[in-house]
Amino acid sequence: MIKEAEKQMKPLLSIEKLKTYYPIKRGILSKTVGHIKAVDGVDLKIYPGETLGLVGESGCGKSSMGRTIVRLEDPTEGSIFFNNEDIAAYSNKRMASIRTELQIIFQDPYSSLNPKKRVYDILAEPLKVHKIVPDDKIPEEVDRLIDYVELPKSFKNRYPNEFSGGQRQRIGIARALALKPKLIVCDEPVSALDVSTQAQVLNLLKDLQEKFNLTYLFIAHGLGAVKYISDRIAVMYLGKIVEVASTEEIFENPKHPYTKALLSAYPIPNPHMRNKERVILEGDVPSPANPPKGCRFHTRCKFAKKNICSEKTPELKQVKGVGSEEHLSACFFQDSF
Repeated sequence: MIKEAEKQMKPLLSIEKLKTYYPIKRGILSKTVGHIKAVDGVDLKIYPGETLGLVGESGCGKSSMGRTIVRLEDPTEGSIFFNNEDIAAYSNKRMASIRTELQIIFQDPYSSLNPKKRVYDILAEPLKVHKIVPDDKIPEEVDRLIDYVELPKSFKNRYPNEFSGGQRQRIGIARALALKPKLIVCDEPVSALDVSTQAQVLNLLKDLQEKFNLTYLFIAHGLGAVKYISDRIAVMYLGKIVEVASTEEIFENPKHPYTKALLSAYPIPNPHMRNKERVILEGDVPSPANPPKGCRFHTRCKFAKKNICSEKTPELKQVKGVGSEEHLSACFFQDSF
């Protein structure tokens, strides 16, 4: 939860009107005939030392936003302020010095590691490229990284195909830690793992955050993992952020109908609460190549009013009656339900 003292703190990362569009090309000449609007005008702040969870249905633009933040994708428009520097238009050469502070953990532990390299070489490469430590100290630093993720040192001489999914993801986490970053984008880091391994990796991420004062953007569609690890949660739908609040507020007092629908699908461990009303979304998610006018959720929302929701785009603004705590929602009728 963002307390009053923390709200006075400057954000570590702030994105403003961020857009990431992918061209749709057709024909022999590969003519651009449209764009996939993966991220479409997003404003968001991440504060030092917090974990911001980012949730939404598959295809809503979560991973595209994470990859754009670390500049693996070039933004189409907008600003990415990191440590008060707008890195959105930085060249690859200029980004080199920033990349030590911005890292990413990928979703698939099986494809994110080079199968032809030993673990030692995978972890040593970023240390050599960015000259984090002298060459003679690299073996010692690799051993330290392996210790951080609670793997035996003997694993450094093995290849990725010799490990389980959970072990590979720990190696991916160690690689992200190698450059001593300030912000790590965790792009669905546990979605490919079984439940028991998910818990172990989540606990490891929390321990590392406390040990190194890390800041996380934790992207996921599993609400259980997000609830466990996040301080705040941002809900994304079809390229837009529709709600942002503390984890407790999102789960106890959601204000956007899409958030309510997501939470309705979340399994409830308490048998006495399983009879609560379910919110069933009707229709399919619209195409990000041709999103609806106005509120993008209005085609599936039972509270929508056509003359308003289909014509005007709601702003992400403070919810009334929440007090000093930040709770933002993008809905014209959020006080009606």
